[in-house]
Amino acid sequence: MNIKRLLLTFLPRYVVGRLVIYSRLMRIEKPIGTLLLLWPTLWALWIASEGIPDFTILIAFAVGTFLMRSAGCVVNDFADRKFDGSVERTKNRPFAKGLVSTEEAILLALILCLLAALCLLPLNRLTWLMSLPALFLAVTYPFTKRFFPLPQFYLGLAFSFGIPMAFAAVNETVPPLAWLIFTANVLWTLAYDTIYAMADKEDDLKIGIRTSAITFGDNDISAIMICHFWFTVLMTILGLQIQATWPFWIALPISIYWQYKQYKQIKTRDCWLCFRTFLENNRIGLIWFLAIAGHYLWLSIQTA
Repeated sequence: MNIKRLLLTFLPRYVVGRLVIYSRLMRIEKPIGTLLLLWPTLWALWIASEGIPDFTILIAFAVGTFLMRSAGCVVNDFADRKFDGSVERTKNRPFAKGLVSTEEAILLALILCLLAALCLLPLNRLTWLMSLPALFLAVTYPFTKRFFPLPQFYLGLAFSFGIPMAFAAVNETVPPLAWLIFTANVLWTLAYDTIYAMADKEDDLKIGIRTSAITFGDNDISAIMICHFWFTVLMTILGLQIQATWPFWIALPISIYWQYKQYKQIKTRDCWLCFRTFLENNRIGLIWFLAIAGHYLWLSIQTA
């Protein structure tokens, strides 16, 4: 039984219809964004807690990540409501189809942000303070596409703030190591979201949206691979900093190989292949999480 049928069992049809539309605004059916936001946060939590994160902190960050990504999607659709109908990939979104009002979207975004704020209650004051710039970046990102030449870089900042927040929640301080991971993740986000922007490049040029794919022009693929290169360099430095054991280093050649495959795919400049390549970045985030978790698991086995 699917979710819609399950809801119809208990709720009136109109209410179910609105909930389905709201879930589409939140991109619940497309978890890739949540995962890309969650992986670097988990990297930071595992490193800050040396492989044994507190369960309450872990749940708070996992749920908060989902809620803030959902809120960001709602704000994004609100900001792009006059453009999405002109873009092939987004023409069926709720705003583009006239299925939702601006008032509904604003109220939904506020509710999601308030629910995310509740996730901060068990955390310390420094984490609360660091959530303020994180919130600001998340809700303002969609509007940067009107004037900022590299909105994907701005998104990288927004997608990386879970890293210092995780260190703050665990250790009540944000060490230089956190900012190393932060910088690495900004570069990785700039790389994969530029690939995402390549899929919409022709439509974005027509409607006047700013993206890194447009700003980089014919050098977009080179810029993506440079970002991937420095991301990998910084993750290597991270491994040296934490004195990583063999499970961590297994991820290095795998990640490099996947990046090379991305290069082979995006150089075709095929829109749908670029979009699929963007989605494949999820496994890069996963392999680095497994590398970090594996490192600390191996250490615990060695010291047992």
